[in-house]
Amino acid sequence: MRKIFDNLAVAIFLLTVMFTALAQGTVEAWSRAIFELLVVILALVWAGKIVVEKKLAIQLPDTALPLFSFFLLGVFQCLAFTGASGEIASLSRDVEATRNTVFLFLFLLGAFLIAANFFVEAGRLRLLANFLVIYGFALAMFALLQHFTWNGKFYWVRANTQSASPFGPFVNHNHYSGYMELLIPVAIALAMDKAAKSEARIFYGFAAFVMMVSAVAALSRGGFISLAATALFIGLCKLFAHSKARAYQDARAAWHGRQAKPGLRLLKTSALLAAVCAVALLGLMWIGPDRFLGRVTGGQLVSSNQGEESFFTSRGWIWRDTLLMIKAHPLLGVGLGAYETAYATYSVSDTVLLVGQAHNDYLQVLADAGVVGGALVIWFLVMMFKQILTGLQARESFKRALALGSGAGIFAILVHSFFDFNLQIPSSSLVFLTLLAMLGQTAKKTMTEGRALQTV
Repeated sequence: MRKIFDNLAVAIFLLTVMFTALAQGTVEAWSRAIFELLVVILALVWAGKIVVEKKLAIQLPDTALPLFSFFLLGVFQCLAFTGASGEIASLSRDVEATRNTVFLFLFLLGAFLIAANFFVEAGRLRLLANFLVIYGFALAMFALLQHFTWNGKFYWVRANTQSASPFGPFVNHNHYSGYMELLIPVAIALAMDKAAKSEARIFYGFAAFVMMVSAVAALSRGGFISLAATALFIGLCKLFAHSKARAYQDARAAWHGRQAKPGLRLLKTSALLAAVCAVALLGLMWIGPDRFLGRVTGGQLVSSNQGEESFFTSRGWIWRDTLLMIKAHPLLGVGLGAYETAYATYSVSDTVLLVGQAHNDYLQVLADAGVVGGALVIWFLVMMFKQILTGLQARESFKRALALGSGAGIFAILVHSFFDFNLQIPSSSLVFLTLLAMLGQTAKKTMTEGRALQTV
């Protein structure tokens, strides 16, 4: 009976991951309602498992603590009191928007906890990793096919009325690129898993290639920067993992009367970085370098007579106004989700224009949650990087690959968050939290192995 609940929860969770992306990122009310319903069903399945087993055991990853603290901060901002004059007093500049944001955050945290408690065993973690690669590969193939046969409609049937730069199922090409950035490192890491069969490694490598080409084809400047930074991050992680294993390898070589060859590890890592760069270059050549260079250097996504787009005209003016907002509400911010309402008050550019996001998640955290929210983000980042470093020291190659892939995927979207708001898209947030759950389990198993070795 327990296996039935486990398998049902895993199936529904994977279905939820697919749905949130295919439903155009789950940014509309109908898709968000279905996502929340799926999380409720998952919670009921979990409750059924608890009843059958007559045991309540919840695994809480270290990164959950700052996330739940951030949630509680949002709840505190939601509190509103009506004074004698009928005026509403609250920390949030838009109480209803903050409540909606906190409500969505609650469901995302619920999905995070479910992933952290159902994807625990090695077999389940392998299933999740393989699913993310196969699903990402299929999504990239679809996105490229739709891109080259674009008729102005999503899935060739639903009219595009929301964006001038859609890609794949997303209304914004930056959000598609950000979504792929979460999945590409998982495929790359599994392709480098020496314990995997050669046929599987070839598929992982090909899947990473297709996903990377689709991300480059989306022509996202932030995405390209993120991919380049992630390649460097993967290389540094491999060097770190090799340095931790070097003592053991040197001792083994000395035992057999040989000399270790550390230069070979550096050569392999360099080859990896070169391969990633080569894939990006091939993608650029395929889609046409002129289009991408025009995008990176400030040209329009599609050539027009409207002039050129500079950094200031695309994001700089929003960042400037956001800094004024932060200065006015330094401690606790204007309220989660209240950015759009508060923006007009602090805009020196156009008080009529509606701006919903700062196009920089770090600036928006400071605007929405103040210094307190910023401190929670720093706490989260410290815990997350600690888990990456721990997972990279796992004895098993597959566990190291999981730590590398999930950690690099998280790092990629964090880099892109300097230029966009991918983590405010529910589909991207869900995959981000899924990778975080995978990373947490890998780090936990590595720490358990270390304690077991110390007791031997």
